[in-house]
Amino acid sequence: MPQEKLAVDPDASMVQRAKAGDTHAFDQLVMKYSRKLYGLIYHMTSHAEDSNDLLQDTFSKAYRSLPKFREKSTFYTWIYSIAVNMTLNHLKKKKRRRGPSYDDADSGILNDPAFIDQAYFANPRRNSNIHELHQELNHALLKLSDGHRSVVTMFDIQGMPHAEISRVLGVSEGTVRSRLYYAHKQLQGHLKEFETR
Repeated sequence: MPQEKLAVDPDASMVQRAKAGDTHAFDQLVMKYSRKLYGLIYHMTSHAEDSNDLLQDTFSKAYRSLPKFREKSTFYTWIYSIAVNMTLNHLKKKKRRRGPSYDDADSGILNDPAFIDQAYFANPRRNSNIHELHQELNHALLKLSDGHRSVVTMFDIQGMPHAEISRVLGVSEGTVRSRLYYAHKQLQGHLKEFETR
């Protein structure tokens, strides 16, 4: 008896066309997931240039690996797994070269209108406080281990459910919940210090 797939893949027909050599179909998948994947990678690296490079590398690897994609998960889960693994590998290499630096964090995303509620610009003082809070949150995220930062990014920023994160990372849902719990505790501790300054 054939094994049931975990979920119906809304991208199945585009994936089949891309596997058959239809580059336009793969381009549609790139357009569909570029923004979400960029957000995921950026929140893990806090560096726009690295994020752009990693996004391109993710899609290149996905395109080369497409013939091996057995569709036991959705395309979305599969490409998120590639992006997370490539980003974690990049962060490990970067740490080995020179260690993490808060100077790596750039503020480009904080000024991107697509990521900011425009109402805040009406009040310069509030805008300044929000900007400072964004910076503190970014520094707090950088203090997390790569594994903890990836689950926070996927759950809190990308809005992915525990089950999906578990499939992307190849760990149990309990591990995902545990990592989230400890990451949230660390973030709360850091932000409490910020509040008392």
